[in-house]
Amino acid sequence: MTRRDFDPATATPDGRPPAKARLFDGAQVGPYRGSVNGEVLGAQVTILTYGNDEPGVGPVLHVHPYDEVFVVTQGRARFFVGDQVIDADAGETVLGPAGVPHRFVNLGPGRLQTIDIHHSPKWIQTNL
Repeated sequence: MTRRDFDPATATPDGRPPAKARLFDGAQVGPYRGSVNGEVLGAQVTILTYGNDEPGVGPVLHVHPYDEVFVVTQGRARFFVGDQVIDADAGETVLGPAGVPHRFVNLGPGRLQTIDIHHSPKWIQTNL
């Protein structure tokens, strides 16, 4: 499929160089296996990895002053976003809008693994 969503001549490079950072170490234990603040990359997003093998377990209820997008890469999750409940399988994404409390749990069976994209150059969170 050929895409031409914009004219490349209108996208002026801003001078930032390419950047690289390690998101996670596969040998690290625990649910939070790593994060990269956007500041490190010169980007406006921060990326986290989260995973666990226990159904019913997940992060505590929390809120951010910016949007968060969850990408389920393995397993199944139940997200609680405000007063909405959303079930998501591997390959699906869920939005946690700015200012809306949210959490999620592993629905099982097996491992839940997510990549969480925070729309901020640094991770800012308040646990509720």
